[in-house]
Amino acid sequence: MWNSFRTDGQVSIATQIITYPVGGEQIHAYVARPQGEGPFPGVVVVHHMPGWDEFYQEFTERLARHGYLAICPDLYCRFGHGTSDDVTALVRSQGGVHDETVVADCGAALAWLKAQPACSGKVGIIGSCSGGRHAVLVASRVPGFAAVVDLWGGGVIASPDQLSPARPVAPIDLTKDLNAPLLGIFGNDDRSPTPEQVNMHEAELRKLGKRYEFHRYDGAGHGFFYYHTPAYRPEQAMNAWNKIFAFFKEHLQG
Repeated sequence: MWNSFRTDGQVSIATQIITYPVGGEQIHAYVARPQGEGPFPGVVVVHHMPGWDEFYQEFTERLARHGYLAICPDLYCRFGHGTSDDVTALVRSQGGVHDETVVADCGAALAWLKAQPACSGKVGIIGSCSGGRHAVLVASRVPGFAAVVDLWGGGVIASPDQLSPARPVAPIDLTKDLNAPLLGIFGNDDRSPTPEQVNMHEAELRKLGKRYEFHRYDGAGHGFFYYHTPAYRPEQAMNAWNKIFAFFKEHLQG
């Protein structure tokens, strides 16, 4: 849980930017790993629509400090390089990153983690905003994940007119293929997803007998983890982080 480390413990991590293979290409990723021999559970960290940014470096490091070998792929790598704001603006102007490349990049990140000697073989996936949608999508398309965390993923439910060449499917339509337990974290003031859409997602999971737990927070909207924005809600965010650590402990460390 949050702030539960021992003061005489060895809370130490190492970080680096690597490249790893996806098909015939090399994709950048930020990796954070606990110091020590392990083995450690793995986590694929799926960044949000603002891009492969400093917030997601720190997000990845937090998971490593809690004992996870974490990799955050640059899902926008094929669009070129620059500041995260500039690259994200380019991605938006071209209709967004395509689901197929996200699935390929995250599937290859799963394989990379499982090939590491320090990895226990159990791997989860987590993302926020568009990354939450992507986490659900990837776990429904790629076998081998042991846990999924969706942080307020907008677009899990989408009407036909909201689909596009980049996003041709609503992940809720793939629920039958989701074979890992799902944790959902949502703000009740969010408009994407709305509380009604969260209800619809929960109903589909229940109907198909999937393992899940959803937690909803009053007084919180979209992006309430983002301490660098006005959306930040510290009390709700830290309660939700405790839910994440408890969920990963159960499914990745158990």
